[in-house]
Amino acid sequence: MSDSVIGKITRRAMRISRRILLAESEDPRVLRAAQAIRDRNYARPVLLGREEEVLRSAAQLGVDLRGIEILDHTTDPKRGEYVQRLYDRRKHKGMSLQDADALLSRGVYYGGMMVGDGRVDGMVAGSNCPTSDTVRSALFGVGLEAGNKTACACSLMNTVVGEIGVGGSLIFADTGVLPDPTVEQLADIAIAAAGVCKALLDVEPCVAMLSFSTKGSARSPAVQKVVQATRLVQSRRGDLNIDGELQVDAAVIPEVAQRKASGSSVAGRANTLIFPDLAAGNIACKLVERLGKATALGPLLTGLAKPVNDLSRGCSVEDIVLITAITASQCH
Repeated sequence: MSDSVIGKITRRAMRISRRILLAESEDPRVLRAAQAIRDRNYARPVLLGREEEVLRSAAQLGVDLRGIEILDHTTDPKRGEYVQRLYDRRKHKGMSLQDADALLSRGVYYGGMMVGDGRVDGMVAGSNCPTSDTVRSALFGVGLEAGNKTACACSLMNTVVGEIGVGGSLIFADTGVLPDPTVEQLADIAIAAAGVCKALLDVEPCVAMLSFSTKGSARSPAVQKVVQATRLVQSRRGDLNIDGELQVDAAVIPEVAQRKASGSSVAGRANTLIFPDLAAGNIACKLVERLGKATALGPLLTGLAKPVNDLSRGCSVEDIVLITAITASQCH
């Protein structure tokens, strides 16, 4: 991550000093990250788990957890209240009281309830569970922000190509939640990702709606969906600089933009890339990370009432530290 981007994020996180829950204390990477987060003052980390087991694991790893709160979600006094609350929220979907109790035995789901209850300011999870669990825990415990109908995810990508985006950094979306978004959902994804761009990259978003076509060079229902989503965003957010449909080279390379989309206010200088579906977004994210030597942070969940962010199960300790800083910085 470029110094300018990560510096702004971590300085904001240090300034506001939020309580961020790390739900997977059974993961050695999480324990090491908790120590680093405390030492760097990025947040006040809270660990879920049985205190004796967490401290024993930390000692075996040589990790110092002094001053870090450890909460046992299996004996927490509010557990019964949370089970009843989750049951009341989900019984119309067929969830039984026993189902709710079993679900809240898992740290990631209990953590979502704690965030929703305001006991912590945000949560980071996913090093040991799939994205679907992190998303469901957020929806069950936190819910969507007012006026929003779509939960989605984006990734903060820092590439080695400094002349694109913001010093090489861009927002990719959706990279984690919706396999085949509708026109309306694709518009929601674009608006949410633009908000993340402004908050984390500290610039005005320049949003490219991506396709395999640029300005009518190909015709198909898939292309038309991108065009319709672009128009919907423009009608809802006239202040947002957005264009589509654009191929990715036309979106980020000025020379290509001149040939394929001259006159576009976005082509050649996009900092926020919206993919037409999850397959494209997820594949692009991992290709740029693994073959292009980029740093990928996320998926960062968007559209929620309070911040909950996901980790890749292949994440490093530093990934957890930086995702926690991002989560803290999102707590306004």
